[in-house]
Amino acid sequence: MIKKFIRKILGVKGRTTNEPDVLGPDQHGIDPKMVSSNAVRVTSTLQEAGFEAFVVGGAVRDLLLGVKPKDFDIATNATPEQVKRLFRRAFIIGRRFQIVHVMFGQDLLEVTTFRGTTLDNAPKDEHGRVLRDNTFGTQAEDAERRDFTINAMYYNPATQQVLDYHGGIGDIRAKTLRIIGQPEARYREDPVRMLRVVRFAAKLKFGIEPTTAAPIKVMAPLINNVPAARVFDEMLKLLMSGQALACLQQLRKEGLHHGLLPLLDVVLEQPLGIKFVTLALDATDRRIMAGKTVSPGFLFASLLWHQVLEKWNAYQAAGEFPIPALHLAADEVLESQTEKLALQRKIGSDMRDIWAMQPRFERRNGKNPYKLLEHLRFRAGYDFLLLRCESGEIDKELGDWWSAFYEGDEIIRAEMVSAIGSGGGGAKRKRPPRRGQRHKDDAETAEAGSDEAQDDTHDDDDFDSAPAEGEAREGAPAKRRRRRGPRRNRRGGGGGEGSAPSSDGA
Repeated sequence: MIKKFIRKILGVKGRTTNEPDVLGPDQHGIDPKMVSSNAVRVTSTLQEAGFEAFVVGGAVRDLLLGVKPKDFDIATNATPEQVKRLFRRAFIIGRRFQIVHVMFGQDLLEVTTFRGTTLDNAPKDEHGRVLRDNTFGTQAEDAERRDFTINAMYYNPATQQVLDYHGGIGDIRAKTLRIIGQPEARYREDPVRMLRVVRFAAKLKFGIEPTTAAPIKVMAPLINNVPAARVFDEMLKLLMSGQALACLQQLRKEGLHHGLLPLLDVVLEQPLGIKFVTLALDATDRRIMAGKTVSPGFLFASLLWHQVLEKWNAYQAAGEFPIPALHLAADEVLESQTEKLALQRKIGSDMRDIWAMQPRFERRNGKNPYKLLEHLRFRAGYDFLLLRCESGEIDKELGDWWSAFYEGDEIIRAEMVSAIGSGGGGAKRKRPPRRGQRHKDDAETAEAGSDEAQDDTHDDDDFDSAPAEGEAREGAPAKRRRRRGPRRNRRGGGGGEGSAPSSDGA
């Protein structure tokens, strides 16, 4: 209490000595039932082996806020090798910072050794970013190395005490985000800290202390020197924080969006763009708050859709067929983003599938709806379609039709497809009939030619799902092949597979 009073009188922020403020259960109010049993197991195992061990970082912050943490990190004075020997399933990972992953079933806990404050001999790049640092130190030094005061507290489950070196408790109560040390130097050491400021401020609804916020706009270009994989990891945490839209708005406010999501400003300034992105992120936030899973591919597909849409329209205006134009647009957008965000191949593949499905939702005749329903990522594509309808990009009738088709039984689905076929809705314009091809009456076409109603134009070819041409073109052409076959056999042309006409020749 005396130290707090002195700090208040002198206007001193953070610690003044190497001694922490020690808070008991009555002072901090942490509910021990919210602490993971595996975290207690790790700390007790290390303590029984003669080491110090504490729950640290975001887990302590969340416990103080009355929120059950999703992850528990442990800090100890044991080296990574010493930690590894104490647990059956433990793995040392990392180059820049060595940490130990301790596994209990599917539960993963990160155990880090206290870091030292000496960075003079640590390898750095030309901008001052620390490339590798495995210097170990004391708990006080470790607290000084952490980024924000609210993340520099240590909780001991055995004694239920919280050790606070930098006034983090006070900042939590004041809802203030404050960096430890000199902001410019800390951002230069690790520019990702600027993204973390934004994420924590938006997620916790905290204000950023002015000295902490001041250098961000000037130093934002330093993020370009960070490996793309680290930037992507931080962006993913930001988007899956449960406050994704607030995070993006904070990014723009602090000038950090340039280079991370190019053209984001342009998208958010368009009425349809801002509505679409807002709906997508709101839906994501609701799922996260409800404890449901979220697809990173769906998230990034939503954020970048209007860039794809703009380029898709441009390629079509230049004379390209719709489906190839869509793939060209997707390639261009993904290539530009991969350089900055290191989008993983799996996520990029999911994004392509979601985008490529959108034109297929317009083809509701014949077997098309049934085939699309069997797509592995149908649900993601369908949810994406509903967002497009809700934002006003396309007619809501299309989304309503697919909702009824998706939820209906086989009889209802058959009736819906039949109604589309007889009414002509959903079928695209077909090419004129080939020279010499017989025309069937309307009734025969509706009954036997439902597959033929599928587009025979180049713009309906889909890279992964278009039916084989021989399958789509049953009817008159196939009959001509059967008539010609016997005549060729009678002439001695042979009936083996090598002489059979290919589907491309139909």
